[in-house]
Amino acid sequence: MDGLPETLKPVAAVTCQRTVKSAISCVGVGLHSGQRVNLSLLPAAPGTGVIFRRTDLNADIPARWDMVADTRLCTLIALPSRPEARVGTIEHLMAALAATGVDNVIVAVDGPEVPVFDGSSAPFMFLIDCAGVLDQTAIRPLLEVLRPVRVEEGEAFAELRPYKFGLDMALSIDFAAAAIGRQALTVTLSDHNFRTELAHARTFTQRHEIEAMQAAGLARGGSLANAVVVDGDRVMNPEGLRNPDEFVRHKLLDAVGDLALAGCRMHARFTAHRCGHTLNNRLLRALFADSAAWRLVSAEPASRMEFSQVARAA
Repeated sequence: MDGLPETLKPVAAVTCQRTVKSAISCVGVGLHSGQRVNLSLLPAAPGTGVIFRRTDLNADIPARWDMVADTRLCTLIALPSRPEARVGTIEHLMAALAATGVDNVIVAVDGPEVPVFDGSSAPFMFLIDCAGVLDQTAIRPLLEVLRPVRVEEGEAFAELRPYKFGLDMALSIDFAAAAIGRQALTVTLSDHNFRTELAHARTFTQRHEIEAMQAAGLARGGSLANAVVVDGDRVMNPEGLRNPDEFVRHKLLDAVGDLALAGCRMHARFTAHRCGHTLNNRLLRALFADSAAWRLVSAEPASRMEFSQVARAA
């Protein structure tokens, strides 16, 4: 792998932990809350992991699979002891952090949701690029899947299988809406592949679902500026799609963000059909419920490895 350009190396090829080089801030609107939110990315020490800091509540929430409290249309994490201390729609930012190899960062927000921007991960990639990334001295722990783990719901499923190096992902979708239909895509996660294949893909919904979401108190900040809206065989956004298969690309983007809640880089092959945030989180819970299905590995001897929060949670 040493002969490959840095942008083409899988994320797992980096053996040291990373953080953002400098603090950077932005302002946006939450997709579901509709609230204006200030967000900052702050450098963090080795072993910190990704922490969402609610500055208005003085609460730190680890971005981890066992902190997921809601998966309706987004991934939301919360402190079990303080359910009001929550942050939703974290998946697009988590995907960008995973793709750029950022292990340790404080994400400071003053509201209940991460800004949606244009509905993709591209604005977060720009934010991380502007802040820069810094390699740290601590060794990066890697999670290795040892045997298949699978969760199902009707025709939908998601599974993890052993894979030699990095995170290989294959996902398919099947929607009745003719504008979406059946789509499939396979991607091996790397900074380069994420930027070119997934980062720009926007979240999407069907027109008939919008009223139901708003009645449930969701999608209050949604618009054609931050989501693709489909009505049967028609895409309602005037500019159209960024790719003909933008829908499956966004579902894979979501999966990258959801799987990043494992707490560290992963050696695995992820395969899924018609999955969403709920199945993605159930898959991680099933994985960590079976201690024989995974292990943490490092280029360093185990006695010197700095374990991430995933080890303490499992």
